[in-house]
Amino acid sequence: MKWIYGKQDWKTYERGQENCYLMTNGLGGFSSMTMTGSVSRNDHAFLMACVKAPNHRFNIIHRIAEQLETGEESFVLSSQEFQDGNREEGYRHLSEFAYEDTPRWSFHVSGVEIIKEAALRHGENTAVLRYRIENRSGRTVRLKVTPFYQFAPKGHDLNADQKLADLGDALKSGKMTLHYMTDGIVESIPERSETYYYSYDACDGRRKTGSARALHRITAEVKSKESKILSIVYSMEKSYPEKYQSENAGSLTARVINEMKQYRENLKQVSGFSDETAQYLAKSAEQFIALRESTGGKTILAGFPFFEDWGRDTMIALPGLCISTGRYKEAESILRTFAGYERNGLMPNLFPEGGVEPMYNTADAALLFINCVWMYYNASKDRNFLAEMYPVMERIIRCYREGTDYDIHMEDDGLIAAGRGLDQVTWMDIRVGDILPTPRHGKPVEINAYWYNAQRIMAECARLLQTGGECYGQMADQTKRSFLEQFWMEDKGCLKDVVSGTEADFQVRCNQIWAVSMPFTMLDEARERQVVDTVFEKLYTPYGLRTLEMGDKEFKPFYGGELLDRDLAYHQGTVWAYPLGAYYLAYLKVNGYSAKAKEHVRGQLEVLGSALREGCVGQLPEIYDGENPVSSKGCFAQAWSVGELLRVYEALET
Repeated sequence: MKWIYGKQDWKTYERGQENCYLMTNGLGGFSSMTMTGSVSRNDHAFLMACVKAPNHRFNIIHRIAEQLETGEESFVLSSQEFQDGNREEGYRHLSEFAYEDTPRWSFHVSGVEIIKEAALRHGENTAVLRYRIENRSGRTVRLKVTPFYQFAPKGHDLNADQKLADLGDALKSGKMTLHYMTDGIVESIPERSETYYYSYDACDGRRKTGSARALHRITAEVKSKESKILSIVYSMEKSYPEKYQSENAGSLTARVINEMKQYRENLKQVSGFSDETAQYLAKSAEQFIALRESTGGKTILAGFPFFEDWGRDTMIALPGLCISTGRYKEAESILRTFAGYERNGLMPNLFPEGGVEPMYNTADAALLFINCVWMYYNASKDRNFLAEMYPVMERIIRCYREGTDYDIHMEDDGLIAAGRGLDQVTWMDIRVGDILPTPRHGKPVEINAYWYNAQRIMAECARLLQTGGECYGQMADQTKRSFLEQFWMEDKGCLKDVVSGTEADFQVRCNQIWAVSMPFTMLDEARERQVVDTVFEKLYTPYGLRTLEMGDKEFKPFYGGELLDRDLAYHQGTVWAYPLGAYYLAYLKVNGYSAKAKEHVRGQLEVLGSALREGCVGQLPEIYDGENPVSSKGCFAQAWSVGELLRVYEALET
């Protein structure tokens, strides 16, 4: 699957900023700019390096300026918006942007064709650029490439007093060194600073401007009727001089580009999917999997460009990203890492960094950990790993039953209650000062669906491992009785969102869909079908589920503006992509996974092609507006969005 864009997609400068690409390096580093090559966010970068995987990121090469000289004429090829209102409008010479495994730009100017391609090397902070220049004009031409550097932590601006030094084959700022190699002509220039306007940050109330500096430019001269390749390599690897001393820029650039393409092709083959969209999503899934240096294992980054590795997001995303795609080794590594950090029956929601203690403020991650282990076992049949994880799973159940941090505990009726005060322990976890837009203290519907599922899993694991465990089935029976008594709303044909004794209990939200889609569920067939139909009627959109029905007085139709406005809308109707996976799985379930049901879901999934084409090319975003979900918002690439839809494709091919 190859995504191709043409001039119709950047009729205006603004249209050209609507979509971006994403490449990752497996360390938490990435490369992401718009399809016209501009930076419209402060965390766009040609090279966002990660010096300690996966979260210590630095914006090293912010953007690339490009200019073609043809005799006395000069044409700007790059596009960028500046603080003073000026713009580079090189998109006017851009004929095509294409993305499959690497981004590629095609420019045509006065008889000259320039094909630009970029890639990252997996496992390294190494980026390459290659320009193929075909000069069919009657003049000698010069392509001038000017990199603009930041050497600033992700999300921060370049310091005014920050020193950048060009050492001839490397740039240095503070303790960081960026090596570079090229077959072009490197020319030092007086240090030049630019200040940018970030239109996508401005509309969300984030930092509107930022700066970067240039110290040199790289030139390739091409005579009339000749062709030339200009290659540039950047690397922050400490072993770079020794590792690559026998290679030239051209051969190394070609190797990195080819390696990236082959690596992603292998991901497609390992996944085993026959559907073309599913094959591509399997490649997109890999972009979230990264090394965690502090544990030596793998982890899942929740989303680009904002988020780090969080426990809840990992446990939701893992089944699709790793198990559905056949990446069992990565799944095992991630689960073993989290098992090592279990505390008081909880899984860390945020891992420790720089000696800081992990945070455990999540009621769902530990229960979903049990679900992930079960799904991994069903796929791999690895009984030894199941036995290794079983004591951790036992502690989780015991601590939930007896009570643990954040007031997470089982009540006398067998249901789980969680949260108090300013705690936010479900995925609807926004807190604005002392304001909790969706507190959900009490007994949240999805937490109790996960709780019942975990109890049934424990009963099955006890049977498989012959460890006894009859109590788990008895506990599950009590949970089911109480759940049916307290959560079902006959008049609405669906489940309460929470049992708390407040008006919030009766809001129609998407959280109830997990009470149908989990491996073990409590509702009878008729009620499960009612839930699926109500969710479709009140919450369904082709790009995700609304977090609150539109008829609710608290519904917010638009997500945007200052941070307070965004947070107040975040779970009050905003469309989230990832619950759509649970909806389709629930729909297939209540329709017996029939051929007709599968064909229906395939038809509804066709629109994913437009979603993958918009925003971050080949990726699925975090959210959309609640009223009319036409443009992706929040993180432009979200792990659990991709993972949950991959599970649907897996179900369709089973």
